[in-house]
This record gives sequence, structure tokens and C-alpha cells, in this order.
Amino acid sequence: MSVLAVNKSNFQKEVLESDRTVLLDFWASWCGPCKSIAPIIDEIAAENSKIKVCKVNIDEEQELAEQFNIMSIPTLLLVKDGNVVNQSVGLKTKNQILEML
Repeated sequence: MSVLAVNKSNFQKEVLESDRTVLLDFWASWCGPCKSIAPIIDEIAAENSKIKVCKVNIDEEQELAEQFNIMSIPTLLLVKDGNVVNQSVGLKTKNQILEML
């Protein structure tokens, strides 16, 4: 499965109302650690059909970043049944991300 870019217009449907657990990546194009974690996020999306992987560009979606109190990036949120059930801030290894799932 590929990574889905979400914004405020599709966030409700794609994340909060998803029938699958969602790994939500808050990132920005200027962020070095975000660039480093991106291939790992892509791999996880391709390997795990039970997880929906979405990305939020904080420069384009400041409202969503504020809604989830994103202060540092990359920030990963695990959303299940519309609720944040786990959170990780900063560069993580693939194994560390898989452990949070």
C-alpha cells in the first residue's frame, strides 16, 4: 500500500474514520530527519496492509499540526478508531517504528 498525503479536507475520512489503524507522519520538506525517515515510512506502508500510512506536510497543513500539538518533526502518531494511541518524536529506526505499531 502506498503512503497517502492528507490535508484538512480529507483528514476526517482518511484518518479519523479509517477502518484500519493509521500511522500518521507529520513532516516538512526542509527537515533533514524527515527526509531520512521517509524511505522507512514508505517501506512500512508497502509491507503492512493492515496499517494505513498517511503524511501531513506541516507547512501546508498548519491547522492539523496545531490540532495535534506538533512541536517537533518528524512526529509519528498512531491513530486507532479516531484516537491517538501512540506517539513518537524524532528520527527512529524501522524496528522502533514497528514496535510502536
